Amino acid sequence: MNQVDQDKQQAQAKSNPLKGLLTIPLSLASGWILYSNLLIDHEAPLPYAIPAKRVMYPAKTAVHLNYYVDKERPGRPLLLIHSINAAASAYEMRPLFQFYRTERPVYALDLPGFGYSDRPARAYTPQYFTESILDFVESRVGEPVDVVAHSLSCEFVARAALARPELFTTLTFISPSGFNKLNSGRASQRAGMNGNSDAFYKLFAFPLWARPFFDLLATRRGIKFFLQQSFVGPIPEGFVDYAYAAAHQPGAANAPLYFVSGKLFTPDARTQLYARLHTPTLVIYDRDAFSSFDTLPQLLAHNRHWHEARIVPSLGMPHFEKLPETTAAMNDFWQRLA
Repeated sequence: MNQVDQDKQQAQAKSNPLKGLLTIPLSLASGWILYSNLLIDHEAPLPYAIPAKRVMYPAKTAVHLNYYVDKERPGRPLLLIHSINAAASAYEMRPLFQFYRTERPVYALDLPGFGYSDRPARAYTPQYFTESILDFVESRVGEPVDVVAHSLSCEFVARAALARPELFTTLTFISPSGFNKLNSGRASQRAGMNGNSDAFYKLFAFPLWARPFFDLLATRRGIKFFLQQSFVGPIPEGFVDYAYAAAHQPGAANAPLYFVSGKLFTPDARTQLYARLHTPTLVIYDRDAFSSFDTLPQLLAHNRHWHEARIVPSLGMPHFEKLPETTAAMNDFWQRLA
């Protein structure tokens, strides 16, 4: 570049300083896109989430679903279903699996798009997850189950129990979503309630930056930040490493982008789903950085099938930090019903 060109460029930058400022974030974004595509390993080694027998089966929902199982003990089967987030998997239910495997048959499912289950590039909807849960209970368990679900997956399980109540004996919802007041909760929930989820999904899932955008969410630092919001004390050893590996698999961005866009939440889940349930249901909660329980008292007052257990202090993961209290609440619930 000669001196005349340099002088012209400097003059343009002075006349339009905003243009000069915009080149900085654009350069950073371009650099991250290149880094994501060329240098980040998206096929990280993924160990078993739970030290148990692992099975893949072809589901009616056109994917292979993965689950962990221990059927050495007799009794009514227990199905554990993890939450939905950028790095979700059956690992989130590991303490409950390890506890109950010595007492009864236990299953822990990787929902489609997570863990070892297939992660196809397809539309992910609440109904799709619901159908996957129903297919699993009907085809792999083969008898009514007690279900323990976490966070947003509680909404999918509620849908399943409304559609096929004969398949579910009891439901336990740990820190469920769906009890926020209108226009409150995490940004993704508000997007779903306000009808902005389609626009957000188109933005986040644009092919040029969909995976790089997801990789920003799924850095070790990002995963650690979000996980820490759910623990009163330190994050259990191994959790961040497993979540990072689970988020760095082929197709790992497909389902979570629907989640962060708000497309997986049911508007007013309390009245549309929970209030209609007749299956005995226990809600375990305290505080949660991503959900509130503002409208839970209304449900408890009007639906006799619902019961509560508040485990204090906890922030959404009581089954990790307060396992004895969590299992005691669940056992008491089942015994009272029996």
